[in-house]
Amino acid sequence: MPIVFFIIFILLYITFHSVSEATIVMLSLVYAMTGGVVLQWLLGYNFSVAVWIGYIALYGVAVQTGVVMVVYLHEALDKRLAAGGEFTERDVLQATIDGSVLRLRPKLMTVSVVMASLIPILWSTGVGSDVMKPIAAPIIGGMITSTIHVLINIPVIFYIMKARALRKGTLKPSGMTI
Repeated sequence: MPIVFFIIFILLYITFHSVSEATIVMLSLVYAMTGGVVLQWLLGYNFSVAVWIGYIALYGVAVQTGVVMVVYLHEALDKRLAAGGEFTERDVLQATIDGSVLRLRPKLMTVSVVMASLIPILWSTGVGSDVMKPIAAPIIGGMITSTIHVLINIPVIFYIMKARALRKGTLKPSGMTI
């Protein structure tokens, strides 16, 4: 798992060219793992190959949604910066809100579809359910907690970072586009 985390971090750093933004997205893995472990514990599943497969799938979704949130936030901030004029912390806040609102519905739809597809697996009793339940449990638990992180924590941390950069005079357009 440490190798997986390291590879994900390197790929994020290559994408964002920023250790701090890569770290923000990596925090979604911590939140995802927390929810996965809690649900796994509540359901009484031990760590197994099936559970680890569930975690790997969960990490992929958590990182993807975190990356897309940061890209949307950058796009909204870049749009405000391109408008010109005096740029204040209020503009950073409004750009963060605008980017977050654009990402709200797609994130909730992703979580809804994942939950709708995996919750019936937790209720199943047929052939193969003993293998599929441990795969589904960490994904379901992690989707709940990573959603909270992506929709609340990432925008707040992004705002704090960009407001600090504005005060230092180092805030500049990212050049990221969707």
